[in-house]
Amino acid sequence: MARRPLPRILSNGSAQLARSRELARTAADSATDVLHPLITITRGLRRLAAAGRRRWAETPKERRGALLFLVASVVLVVALVPYGPLLAAITLMAAAAWQGRERSPASDGPDESQAQRLKSLYEALVPYFSAAEDPEPLYSHGGAWDKAFPTYAFDGGGRISQLVVRYPAYFTDGEAEARARIEHLLAAKSGRGREYHFTWDEEGNQLTVGVLLPLPVDIAAQRFVTTPGETVLGFTDPTRVQRTLPVTLGEKQRDVPPVVWRTGLRSTEPHLLALGQPGSGTSTLLRSIALQALQYGDVVIVDGGGTGEYACLTGRDGVLAVEAGLAGVTASLEWAATETERRLIAANQAHQAGDPPPDDTKRPLWILLDHPTAFTHLATADGRKDPQSLLQVPLRHGRPANVTVVVADQLDSLDALSEPVRQHTRARVVLGPATAEQLESVLGAPPHTTPIDELPPGRGYARLGNGPVHRLQVPATPNPYDDATPDVLCEAVLDLLPPRTTPADGETIPEQDQSAGEPERVPAEEEPESAPVAPEASEPEPEGTPALTKEPLRSPGPVLTKEK
Repeated sequence: MARRPLPRILSNGSAQLARSRELARTAADSATDVLHPLITITRGLRRLAAAGRRRWAETPKERRGALLFLVASVVLVVALVPYGPLLAAITLMAAAAWQGRERSPASDGPDESQAQRLKSLYEALVPYFSAAEDPEPLYSHGGAWDKAFPTYAFDGGGRISQLVVRYPAYFTDGEAEARARIEHLLAAKSGRGREYHFTWDEEGNQLTVGVLLPLPVDIAAQRFVTTPGETVLGFTDPTRVQRTLPVTLGEKQRDVPPVVWRTGLRSTEPHLLALGQPGSGTSTLLRSIALQALQYGDVVIVDGGGTGEYACLTGRDGVLAVEAGLAGVTASLEWAATETERRLIAANQAHQAGDPPPDDTKRPLWILLDHPTAFTHLATADGRKDPQSLLQVPLRHGRPANVTVVVADQLDSLDALSEPVRQHTRARVVLGPATAEQLESVLGAPPHTTPIDELPPGRGYARLGNGPVHRLQVPATPNPYDDATPDVLCEAVLDLLPPRTTPADGETIPEQDQSAGEPERVPAEEEPESAPVAPEASEPEPEGTPALTKEPLRSPGPVLTKEK
């Protein structure tokens, strides 16, 4: 059938409409060309105003008065200077024209080297994300990588800093082994020596890879803004916690996200186990915990290394003992077990009578053990009782008695720790280099980051109970008596130490019955010439035993004491 021509009136109307559109477009282009300087200046003024509002919002409230005074002074000077308002207007227009200029858009696609890196990564993922039965494979040799990587970003060195990976629905993303293979491959191809965070979206079949920034290592020991019962283990990534603490860095102050461990009656993780390689910073962690614990409680320290890492705490107020010998360690842990039982009995009697707990049961008692497996070998060789067996009562009943146990040892000594230590320490810390299998065996869950081989001291992972695994950087708390320690860090630790409260010359603390009250100190001139000596203190130490630190035990309740 032949096509009928349109009526004349319709054809004339279409032609006139087309001419009208062309005229309007031409007029708009001409107006744009004429008003282009005005548009540019208006855009620049708007950007300058937005920058001024941001500057005002970022200025602290206590500094806004000085800023207003400065602006008013500048306006007054400009008004008084000859031709000042005219020059100010010209300067403002020039700045607005510069800010309002049309910037050249950034290149949307990657350059040649970046495209080659993405293509290599795509080809490496083909064996893991492809199947022969897939009619439309997302991953195939020689395929298009832009469909598999919808989002990507590179750092200044040309390495991948962020990447979103799409994968087929039949990939077994619910299996830990399959995930680990993909994470290891992406970390190796994206660049070694960095820590990557992986976020698996099982519903959307997407994997987001991000590069984590290094944690701050320049935070020294200091008084943290915490409440009684809170201990700062270290600092982590801002995306993992919802709290920040103000810390001082030299003369500056900033807010950083902490890993806070809560102890006490309402804690679900009352005891801590820290493991690491030699030199990884477990002793630093114990010193940091001890300095924070001395604010509100008493501390008993067991030094299994015998290198004097805790000599700065000897004789300090609140430090009941610093033991480095087998006999002293056994006596201290026996007293800790007895003190735990005494606190439980006293608190129970107060509850039955309807009274509040006694004050001597409210003060926290901390038992810090560094490398206790060293005393296990010494006790076995000498035929004595393992000191770790004395920790069963504080570990099992320490939470209602306000007794906290912290154990630090080497990572390869995990099997040498007693069963109560491994069972009742639900808060875990691993410092230093460790494999993914070691981290999962200690923490109970794999970290969401890739472990690296080279880590600074005090760097590792922490998990509190059934919570998430956090990256951790322990505050720098070195031994202040070490010559290799910088003076700034030494002063920071020494400023936090309590004053020394050693007994007067010639005073001793006699042996008392466990059910008695606070022992009385007997002056030296009233003592008999042949004072009895406790059997444990008189027994000779086995060969290779570190020197015993003779420090009296002080506590509000009954204590087990030793003769000098």
